[in-house]
Amino acid sequence: MTNGVSSRPAGTPALVLEGVGRSFGGLRAVNEVNLTVAAGTTHVVIGPNGAGKTTLFALISGELALSSGSISLFGANVSKWSATRRALSGIGRTYQITNVLGGLTVEQNILLALRGKHPIKYSLFGSAKPSQRENERIDELLTRCSIGAFRHTKASAMSYGQQRQLELAIALACDPMVLLLDEPAAGLSPAERGPMADIVRQLPDDLTVLLIEHDMELALGLADRVTCLHFGEVLAEGTPAEIRANPQVQDVYFGAAEHHA
Repeated sequence: MTNGVSSRPAGTPALVLEGVGRSFGGLRAVNEVNLTVAAGTTHVVIGPNGAGKTTLFALISGELALSSGSISLFGANVSKWSATRRALSGIGRTYQITNVLGGLTVEQNILLALRGKHPIKYSLFGSAKPSQRENERIDELLTRCSIGAFRHTKASAMSYGQQRQLELAIALACDPMVLLLDEPAAGLSPAERGPMADIVRQLPDDLTVLLIEHDMELALGLADRVTCLHFGEVLAEGTPAEIRANPQVQDVYFGAAEHHA
């Protein structure tokens, strides 16, 4: 990388959040969050609606400025970096609502992402067709995200679930070191959720994944470690088994009635 994060020192956490907070007027949406995400792991953030999960992601990606605290990416303090600089330095992201270009084909969507990190993006006269190297990378991403059959299909003609898979391919095209997945299974049918979970499980071992997921069972099935937010604060953190057994998590996430049934 040329924008401040050049390596992944052995033993250095991928992300470290210290005292991270964000206020909107008198509302404290995220409050004093401390979070360490080990490199090469899948760390899941859970919590009920309004817990501050998406706001936390926006703070990490740089789309929102911090009101307090600091964020480090592989030891580099990125707290004051723009969203663009963070993206170029290794933070990729998907969103709750699919964010693809419907009028372009699957190949064109991925090609734009590939070229977004290279000087060719500034040329008005660059070829609209992928180079051999780009073709190979596109093939790899299509296979990884199980959308190879749709290479020349317009994104708008794909199902919602297929568009979610394309969005993941676009994020991976930018070669992130840390990938933020904001509810990748949101809006998917039961038949689509399993394949999406399989794609996430099979992501490269050296890629660090921080994932928001509202579906508790899906979240715990993907996670190496889990953090539960409640009213913008860390309520609990631990292994999936520890979170599943935590009575506080059960009370705020599943509801006291279910916990005591």
